[in-house]
Amino acid sequence: MNVTIKYAAGSDIGCVRQNNEDSAYAGPRLIAVADGMGGYAGGEVASSTVIGSLRSLDTDVPVDDLESALARAVAEANEKLRIAREERPDLSRMGTTLTAMLWSGTKAALAHIGDSRGYMLRDGELFQITKDHTMKELLNPDSGNGPDESAEASRLSHVLYRVLDGREDREPDLYRREARLGDRYLLCSDGLSGVVDPQTIYEVLTREAEPADAIGHLIALAREGGGPDNITCVIADVVEADQVGAVREPQIVGAAERL
Repeated sequence: MNVTIKYAAGSDIGCVRQNNEDSAYAGPRLIAVADGMGGYAGGEVASSTVIGSLRSLDTDVPVDDLESALARAVAEANEKLRIAREERPDLSRMGTTLTAMLWSGTKAALAHIGDSRGYMLRDGELFQITKDHTMKELLNPDSGNGPDESAEASRLSHVLYRVLDGREDREPDLYRREARLGDRYLLCSDGLSGVVDPQTIYEVLTREAEPADAIGHLIALAREGGGPDNITCVIADVVEADQVGAVREPQIVGAAERL
């Protein structure tokens, strides 16, 4: 059986920010979301540099090499951030999250660092497939993300202890995943997951058949919730290849769109 992904990407500045520091990529074999940080220029440069570096992975990669290829690409992207920081002192505080999946049929490698998230919808259930690299999660991994959390817990939920920022020892979590026909994957920045609760995300993902429609609905909900941050989503549906029409061009959204 010839399996592929049907994908879409979308990004929105939100209702408060003056610029979009998120970047994302969606193509036939690679999907990725990066949420930049570090001030007006820094976040844009960090996220777009990483997405621009990873996009070369969107090609045929042997199944046995998925994890190693993705790990090398992330390391190369981090090295580009290091060089950029050295060349431009004004970028010394920049960094970015990254959640990316590299596909070959029903096999995928997942790389994750930061607090952007990956979700999987399978057999009517929604699973979070990444772990937030926040101080809140590190100190109390069973704390959850309820609306009644303390002010201290809320503060810690925004403090990251792992990001890509050009420094050494910035290795992402790296997993092999076995996808199934009918799976739907969502990668998103915390501009979505920090505003729209998992139950609502689940309802949208199960109701909207087309990835682009689901993304539009999710972004609208995040804006309705105040849109305090940039909002970026990528959705990939695992389908039989003959369900996808003509070959689609990859989508690049957010800061990386201006590369």
